[in-house]
Amino acid sequence: MLLPRKLLPWRRPAQDAQALAGRLLRSSSSSFDPDDDDPPFTRVPKLPPRAPSTPPPKPKALAGKIRPDEPAHSDLPFDFRYSYSETDPTWRPIGFREPTRFSPFGPGRLDRPWDGTAAARVGDYASGDERIREEVLGEPLSEEEVAALVERYRHSDCSRQINLGKGGVTHNMLDDIHNHWKRAEAVRIKCLGVPTLDMDNICFHLEDKTGGKVVSRSINIIILYRGRNYDPQKRPGVPLMLWKPLAPIYPKLVQNVAEGLTFEETKELRNRGLNSPPLTKLRFGSMHSYII
Repeated sequence: MLLPRKLLPWRRPAQDAQALAGRLLRSSSSSFDPDDDDPPFTRVPKLPPRAPSTPPPKPKALAGKIRPDEPAHSDLPFDFRYSYSETDPTWRPIGFREPTRFSPFGPGRLDRPWDGTAAARVGDYASGDERIREEVLGEPLSEEEVAALVERYRHSDCSRQINLGKGGVTHNMLDDIHNHWKRAEAVRIKCLGVPTLDMDNICFHLEDKTGGKVVSRSINIIILYRGRNYDPQKRPGVPLMLWKPLAPIYPKLVQNVAEGLTFEETKELRNRGLNSPPLTKLRFGSMHSYII
C-alpha cells in the first residue's frame, strides 16, 4: 500500500504559490495608488538648469602681469654680461646674430643701454666699493669656523647647491647665490665641464661679482661664504635676464692669412713647409714620426 509523501515544512503546494503571487501583484498595484498617503517611492522633481557662472573680472593692473617687477636701477659697479667667466671684455665682435635694440632684460627693466654684448655701468664708481665689501665680510674666519662651514656644506646632499655649467658664471646665477644667502651662511657651487679647466678664473669672478669669499675649493667643489655682516635686506638689486642672448660673431682665433701677407703668399709658404723633407726620422716600433 502506497502512503502519501509527507510534505516538508519549507515546501508549499502549487495553490499556495499561486495565491502568494497574486497577493504580491495586488499589493504592488495598490502601492502606486495616487491617493495613497505614503507611497513606497517618491518622485524627485527635476531641478531647473543651472545658469552659467561668470568668472570675476580681473584687475587691469594684474591682467598681463606674469613676473614680479624687476629693479630698473642697479648700483653694481660692473658691466652686465650673460657670462662673466667665458668671455673677455676686450674682445670686440665683428657682427651680431640678433638686433642690438632687443635687450635680454626686457623693455623698461633696466636703465643701462644694451650694446649687444653687455650693459655698461652708468656713472663713476669710486674705490670705496672694496671698503664696503670688507665691511660686509667682517673679520676673517678662524680655522675652526672654516672647518665647520666645510663640513656642513661639502656633502653631495647639501640643499644649498648651485651647478655651474658650460656657461660659466652667468648673470642670473648672481641672483641665485643671494637667494641662497638669505637662509644660509654659505653656498656650495659644483663646477661641471669646461669651467673646471680654469678654476682660478671662476673663483675670481665669483668673489668679484658677489662680494663673497671662497673659503674652500676641492677639485670642482667651491664653498662661497657671504660674510659676517651680510644683511639680506640690503642685498644688491640684480635685474634678471629674461632670455639668453645669442652669442656675437668674433674673429677666428686661427686666421687663414698671416698678418702682413696675402692669401697667395700664405698658401705658397704653407705648401713649401708641407713638401719639405724631414730633418729627423724617429722610429718607434712600426710607427714613423717626422720632425720638420
